[in-house]
Amino acid sequence: MLQLSGFLDPHMLISLAREYAEHWWLVLLLVLLQVVLFTFALAGSTFLWVAATLYPPMTAALILAVGATLGGISAYFFSRKLTDEWIDKVESSRAYKLLQKEDNFFTLFALRIMPAFPHALINYSAGILKIKLLPFMIAAFLGIGIKSYVYARVIYKATTTGSFAELLDFSTFGPLLLVSMVILLVMIFRIYMNREKDN
Repeated sequence: MLQLSGFLDPHMLISLAREYAEHWWLVLLLVLLQVVLFTFALAGSTFLWVAATLYPPMTAALILAVGATLGGISAYFFSRKLTDEWIDKVESSRAYKLLQKEDNFFTLFALRIMPAFPHALINYSAGILKIKLLPFMIAAFLGIGIKSYVYARVIYKATTTGSFAELLDFSTFGPLLLVSMVILLVMIFRIYMNREKDN
């Protein structure tokens, strides 16, 4: 509304903000803020809009992957200190039930790369289930890194050329959704085959 009324020029604001992007402390600040938000199951993913606007796609993806992975590790350990009420909420989630059955790298990766899937459920479920930390970290870094790069490329381009239409286009998030769904379907098929074997 501020833009439409002429009180705010987003391109001028972005140009001003990009001057600060050259300072090393801004990268550190963005990572630390993500860590804090992800630790407490808050919206750390919103920093995609900041990092992708200020930095080229590869740099933004790296900042987001590092921040989200460190925040995920912090949430992983923090989830072990949760109250019973919080644990009950996490245990009733789809992510918890899926990770309880299939706590491997591919499941974690599929959930991380899936568009709009809540990372807090993955982080807290993995901590409560005591999933192996190394596959958890690698899946977080790769899944979030790839997803962030795809979105950052579109956001950075839109902030330089002025069109956000590509971000809402299925061709942007469709491949991520497809990869995620294929991995999850393979995992579900494997579970089904194992059950058939046991019967």
